[in-house]
Amino acid sequence: MNLTVLGAGAWGTALAVNAAARHPVRLWARDAAQAAQMSASRRNAHYLPGVTLPDGLQVDTDFDAALAHARDGLVIIATPMAGLAEMLGRIGTRAGGVLWLCKGFEPHSGLLGHEIAQAVAAQARVGVLSGPSFAIEVARGQPTALVAASTDASLCDEAIDALHSDNLRIYTSDDPVGVEVGGAVKNVLAIATGIADGMQLGLNARAALITRGLAEMTRLGVALGARAETFMGLSGLGDLVLTATGDLSRNRTVGRLLAEGRPLARILTELGHVAEGVSTAPMVLQRAAAVGVEMPIVEAVVAVLDGRLTPARALELLMGRGARPET
Repeated sequence: MNLTVLGAGAWGTALAVNAAARHPVRLWARDAAQAAQMSASRRNAHYLPGVTLPDGLQVDTDFDAALAHARDGLVIIATPMAGLAEMLGRIGTRAGGVLWLCKGFEPHSGLLGHEIAQAVAAQARVGVLSGPSFAIEVARGQPTALVAASTDASLCDEAIDALHSDNLRIYTSDDPVGVEVGGAVKNVLAIATGIADGMQLGLNARAALITRGLAEMTRLGVALGARAETFMGLSGLGDLVLTATGDLSRNRTVGRLLAEGRPLARILTELGHVAEGVSTAPMVLQRAAAVGVEMPIVEAVVAVLDGRLTPARALELLMGRGARPET
């Protein structure tokens, strides 16, 4: 099967490297200089240092040629969420099937991926690929499990054909709403756990944040039409645990550095990678308010990101909430 990956950042390159061991893969890069460097060195040194691009992976800057490569195959969008609408619009119906890797609510509109697709590519066969996955480990071939979610069952089967291997297990779901909400909200909750870790609040506090954060995530997802059981799977609990505890987590790093007193703008500049939780957090709160869902942890994260609360004051407010039933 021919595969095309649109976006040569860490995650797009990692998945392309993994898939190229079994299929012809085109990796499209927007930046011509980056593409030339990758083609010449067979490395993506900025995002995946130490990883060699396999022979079956071709780096391309010609969007139409890259898309034509997967005309009867699979196109995987690996841009940030802010670029998803543009990519879906450019693809139109020129691909056999489309999956996106980006996680979050679109900045400004607050839309999830499937809502964007309905607006700009209603006739396309689309879905989301998500789950607990640090890009560098996927590129190295370390064991990873992901979930492909779509209301189109045949597209999920194609994702298995394209990506399932000895080191990458692909599960399927017909609940893209739940998978997308899990992938979005976990980034915000990872900022919360990073703040707690940066304040040295201990493992008890981290466990409490993960557990109560999962409850918030589930409440929002169900209100938006997802199934509660989806959040006990790879894109819910699995991705939350990884992102909230792993040292490779960009969103957790943002929270930890905020707790140390660094300004947000400086953190994001020095990070060098996109931390989706920062732009997603206010959108999560906006969507939650629209459906009447209370999300106190997310609300506290937004207030800290906006500079309206210090981490210490946010903790004080969370711990001062009244007792209530757990479920």
